Amino acid sequence: MIRLLAVLLLLFCGTAQAEPSQQVEVVSDYQIDGIVLVEDSIAAQVIAEPTGDPAVKRAAANLEKDIARVSANPAPRAGPMPILVGTLGQSALIDALVKEGKLDVSGVEGKWEAYVQQVVDNPMRGVQRALIVAGADRRGTVYGIYDISARIGVSPWHWWADIPVQKRRQLYVTAGRRADAPKVRYRGIFINDEEPALGTWARKKFGGVNADFYEQVFDLLLRSKANYLWPAMWGKSLWQDDAQSAQLAHDMGIILGTSHHEPMMRAHVEWERAKSGKWDYATNGKVLQRFWRDGITRSNGQDRMVTIGMRGDGDEPMSETTAINLLERIVSDQRVMIAEETGLPAEKTPQMWALYKEVQDYYDQGMQVPDDVLLLFADDNWGNIRRLPKAGQRRAGGFGVYYHFDYVGDPRNYKWLNNTQIERVWEQMSMARAHGADTLWIANVGDIKPMELPISFFLEFAWDPDQIPLEVLPHYYRRWASRQFGAAHAEDIASLLRDSSRINARRKPELIDAYYYRTDDDDEAERIASEYRDMDARAQKIAGELSPQYKSAFYQLVQHPIEAMANLHKMYRSVAEGRMHDAQLAFANDHAIRQRYEALENGKWQDMMSQTHISYTGWQQPEKDVLPDPVSWRPDRKVRSGPRAIPVKDQAMFLEDDGLIVIDAPSFTRTGAAGATEWRIIPNLGHWSGGVALFPQSGESFTLTTGPYLDYDIALGAGGEFNLAVYASPSLDVLGSGELRYAVSINDGTPVIADLMKGDANVWSTAVADNIRVAITRHHAEAAGKLRVRIWAVDRGVVIQRLIVTRGALPRSKLGPVAFKPR
Repeated sequence: MIRLLAVLLLLFCGTAQAEPSQQVEVVSDYQIDGIVLVEDSIAAQVIAEPTGDPAVKRAAANLEKDIARVSANPAPRAGPMPILVGTLGQSALIDALVKEGKLDVSGVEGKWEAYVQQVVDNPMRGVQRALIVAGADRRGTVYGIYDISARIGVSPWHWWADIPVQKRRQLYVTAGRRADAPKVRYRGIFINDEEPALGTWARKKFGGVNADFYEQVFDLLLRSKANYLWPAMWGKSLWQDDAQSAQLAHDMGIILGTSHHEPMMRAHVEWERAKSGKWDYATNGKVLQRFWRDGITRSNGQDRMVTIGMRGDGDEPMSETTAINLLERIVSDQRVMIAEETGLPAEKTPQMWALYKEVQDYYDQGMQVPDDVLLLFADDNWGNIRRLPKAGQRRAGGFGVYYHFDYVGDPRNYKWLNNTQIERVWEQMSMARAHGADTLWIANVGDIKPMELPISFFLEFAWDPDQIPLEVLPHYYRRWASRQFGAAHAEDIASLLRDSSRINARRKPELIDAYYYRTDDDDEAERIASEYRDMDARAQKIAGELSPQYKSAFYQLVQHPIEAMANLHKMYRSVAEGRMHDAQLAFANDHAIRQRYEALENGKWQDMMSQTHISYTGWQQPEKDVLPDPVSWRPDRKVRSGPRAIPVKDQAMFLEDDGLIVIDAPSFTRTGAAGATEWRIIPNLGHWSGGVALFPQSGESFTLTTGPYLDYDIALGAGGEFNLAVYASPSLDVLGSGELRYAVSINDGTPVIADLMKGDANVWSTAVADNIRVAITRHHAEAAGKLRVRIWAVDRGVVIQRLIVTRGALPRSKLGPVAFKPR
C-alpha cells in the first residue's frame, strides 16, 4: 500500500489534537477511540512514502503481511484506519503532523534509533484515525514498525524457529502514545564457528552463505531490535562471496563490522585468497595498506563500524616481540587510510578496537588509541568479563563488551547446544553497564541455532536493561515462552527452559564423559540422569498437549536439547557401568534425535544439528562422534563419618550431619547492608538454587567488617577445626587488581580474607570447565553448638552460590551433596 501515500499527502488537512495520556497497546477488545488492526474481514493497511528509505518500505510491507497472517480471514481487505509510517525530516506527512501539533515527538527527535507510535485523529482528509509510527532516523522507524509486529504475535523467530502466529478475528490499538529508544547504541551478534552445522545447512538451503541467507539474518536482527553484525567468517566473506549481501545489509538497515581480528572491513579469508604474502605489517606493510584501503573504499556509503588494530594471522596472537609502538603506528596509519578513502576526518567514521585475549595486555600496559575509538572489552570466551572501565573513565567513542555463547579453543570447544544461563548474562552485562561499558554489546552466537533463548535475552536486554531488573528476571522465561507458544503452556515451558539451562550450564556437554560424574558416594551421575529423565517426561507431556502448529517450534526450542542431553547422560552412564548394549542403543539414538530435528518442516533444517559432540580427547572437536570404550567398573560407595549435630531448639539453623553442612548461598539466615550496597539473590544462577551478589555492581571495595554481610547460623556436633568452602561463579577481577576477595568471621572472631584469584581457586581452565571457583578457609570452634558464619563483602563481583562446612576434605563429587535445610 506504499503507493497510496503519495495521494493521501495531497489530502492532508491540519487540526491540532489533544496530547495523548496513555500508552499505545495492542488488545483484543474493541476500542471506540482506537485503531482497528484486524476485525472480521478487514486488516489495517500500512502506508509508507514510495520515495522513502528502502529499509522503512521493506519493514512496512512486512508489517502489512504480518497483519494479514494474523487475521483469521484468509483474504482480508484493507481497513479504513491505516498505519502511517515515516522518518522525521524525511517524510512530508510526518513532518506536517509534527508541525500541526498532531504528533508529539518530544524525547524522540534527534535521538539515536528512537521512535514514537501514536494514534492520531484526522491525520489527513478522508482518514478518520490512523496509527502513526515515526522514527528519529530510519532504523528508529523500522524498530517502531516491527514493534507492532511483535505485539500482534509475530515472533522475531518466525522463520528461524518456525514460530506460528495465533489467528485473531479482532485486534485493536488503544488510543495513546508510546515512545522508545535503545539504551545500548550498537547491539549485535557474531556468526562464528559455523562449520560444520550452519555452513553445510546454508549451502544446501541457499546455495551458500549468500544474500538469501543474510536476508533472513537481517530480518531476525531488526525484529529483535538489533542493528549490528559480524558476518560468518570461517572461510567466508560477506563482501566477496555475494556482492549483494553488503548492499542488502545497508538497504535493510544493518550496520556491518568485522570480528576482532579482521581490521578495516576485510574478512580474513580475503587475505588468504589474495595470496599477498605474510600477514606482517613490519615486513609487508605496503601490501597490507592496499588491502585495507580496498576494504574502506568498497564499504563507503554503507552503515559500518570499522575494526582497527591487528592480531596475528588466523586469529592468533601477534609475535611476542611485537612492540606496542608498532601497534600504535598501525592504528595511526589505518586512521590516515580511513580519512583518505572517505574524504572525511577519521573521527567521522565509527571505529572499534577489540581488547581480545593478548590485546588486552597491550591496553593494560598503556597502549593508546584516539579518544573517538570505541574500546571493546571481552569476556574470557566462557562468559566471564575480563576487564571493564574504572570509575570515572570516559571516552568519546565509549566502551563495549564482546560476549560468548559459543567458542572454539581451550580448554574445550562448546558449540553443540545452548548452555548459557540468561541469569549469568544478566549479571555480567548488568555489571558492564554499571561500569559504563554500554555503547556496544555483541555476542558470539555460533550457528544462531540452537542459541535462540540467549540471543533473544541478550538483544532485548541491550535494547533496554531497565525493563529487565532483577525482580523481573525470573519471569523472563515465562514471557519468552508465551511469545513463542502462547499463554496456555507458558509456565510449564518456562520451567523447562529454566531448569535445562541451569543444568546444562553446570558443565558443557563437550566436557562430559563417562567418568566425570561419580557413580559412588551419593551417585551424582544418577542424580543428573534422573533430572534429565524428569525434564524429558515433562517435555513429552507438553508436546502431547500443544496445538499441532506449535510442535515443530517446541521441538526445536525446548524438547530437542532436553531429549539430546538426557540421551547423552544415559549413554555415558551406561559406558561407565559397562552396560555396552545400552550404551550402543543410546549412541544410535543420538543420531536418531538429530534426524528428528532435521526432518522438521520438510527437511528445512538438514545438517543444522551436525556438530560433533561425543568423545572429545582435546580442545578441538572430533572429526566424528565415537562411542567411548568401557573400563572395568564397580561401585565404590563411601560413607562419610564425623560428628552428628546436637539438638538446637532456639531457632532454625543448619545442623552438622556426618561431619558436613551444605548450604545454598541464597538460604542465608540474615543479611546486613552497608549504606546503599547490599547482597541480593539472583535466582537460578549457577549450579544450584541461585547466586548472591553485591549491588550496586560498581564502586569501591570495602575494608574488613565495613561491607555488607551474609549470616549463616550453623550448629556443630563437636568443637575443633573445620573448613569452610565457598563455591562462587568463575568471575574475574574486572578492574585488573588481581584480587576478588571476601572475608569470613565465626561469631565475633577476626575475619579471615579469602581470594578467589589466588591458589587453587585461580586455575582458570578448571574454573571455566567446572563453571565454579572454590576457596577454602580454616576455622576453629571451641565447643559443640551454635555458630554464626558471617561472609563479609570486600570486592564487588563475587557471586556466591554455595557454602560447605566440612571436617576434612571436600566431597569428591562434582555437584556435592544435596543442600541442607535449616531446622
